[in-house]
Amino acid sequence: MTTQPTNAETLTITDNRTGQSYEVPISDGTIRATDLRQIKTDDADFGLMTYDPAYMNTASCRSAITFLDGDAGVLQYRGYPIEQLAEKSTFLEVAYLLLNGELPNSGQLGTWVDEITNHTFVHENVRTFMEGFRYDAHPMGMLLSAIGALGTYYPNAVEIEDPAVRHMQIIRLIAKMPTLGAWAFRHSLGQPFVYPDNGLSYTENFLAMMFQIGKKYEADPRLVKALDILFILHADHEQNCSTSAVRSVGSSQVDPYSSVAAGVAALYGPLHGGANEAVLRMLRRIGTVENIPAFMEGVKAGNERLMGFGHRVYKNYDPRATIIKKACDDVFAVTGVNPLLSIAVELEKIALNDEYFIKRKLYPNVDFYSGLIYEALGIPAEMFTVMFAIGRAPGWVAQWNEMIQDKEQKISRPRQVYTGPAARDYVAIGSR
Repeated sequence: MTTQPTNAETLTITDNRTGQSYEVPISDGTIRATDLRQIKTDDADFGLMTYDPAYMNTASCRSAITFLDGDAGVLQYRGYPIEQLAEKSTFLEVAYLLLNGELPNSGQLGTWVDEITNHTFVHENVRTFMEGFRYDAHPMGMLLSAIGALGTYYPNAVEIEDPAVRHMQIIRLIAKMPTLGAWAFRHSLGQPFVYPDNGLSYTENFLAMMFQIGKKYEADPRLVKALDILFILHADHEQNCSTSAVRSVGSSQVDPYSSVAAGVAALYGPLHGGANEAVLRMLRRIGTVENIPAFMEGVKAGNERLMGFGHRVYKNYDPRATIIKKACDDVFAVTGVNPLLSIAVELEKIALNDEYFIKRKLYPNVDFYSGLIYEALGIPAEMFTVMFAIGRAPGWVAQWNEMIQDKEQKISRPRQVYTGPAARDYVAIGSR
């Protein structure tokens, strides 16, 4: 029997195979999966396991970083509502919050920004490395490879038990992501790389490395603010696929560059980072507002997919979608209105008032409007996941840093339910 803590609630489980009952402690709305191992038919039985494909109802860690209530449409970083952070903070301020648990004062923020700014350059050999890719290499593949390669330049990064070493790698990863992302973009265009300008803010610097040709690039402040907001909205999102990959790979105690590269690889997949590109393809295929009713009927009939609506976690309006929709106005005031916007707005209007979509809780998510902003900024679709990765970097390293210090964590090693053949004897090749 499991010993019951005096202040804990418990779950009573009766095994109908044996008639035996068990008391299992409940803590924070969970039971420990290993407590089920005591439930067995006899001493030779391994014990009961849970079967949970895709971790639909399994908590793999305790985390104090991000709170997400999908039913209520709530997203908070360290307790702060995402709406307030997007309106009042900068991206680097939010990155500090994710990593340190509190918003910085002016002195702490200044030191933090200086640290990031002073590490935006990469080793010159990285430039040669990136120039070695084919002219048509996907920017995300280049980013994935370059981040993995960074670990070879900092051999002491494997000293993950040293807080000072961890801090330096965190600084380097956040600082160098925009440089690597911008260089991947320039390589895809056949344009010369632009080195960081440490006189610019984080987001201004990224835009300059992306778009500067000849004379000094000066970004419109409204575009800088909109992109900063997008980075904030993507900074963390609880235990999603890429964050889970960072934690899983990091649990082997490999260097953080390899762990973050795993996150980039997961984000590369179309089911994770490619949804906003799919939204643009859908809007272009619809073509005009007049074609929307027929398209929506196709969705209901199962012949079409409504991209950018619904979410694995959110069963309410994604709070990030509301913020992005508002940011569209500022961007389009500079760039001109994307003609796809009218289609998007009408799609949203219909979906939010149609019982079919309401019943299925299909609300716009973060991807529905973000692609329109990226496109308005002159960022091609193949760069969308790179933008996502730059924004997500602080969340990845915050989650990695938290995991390294969590004494309950061990190397990730899920169980399986074996469904193969029973034990059998080897058959010589001539007799098969």
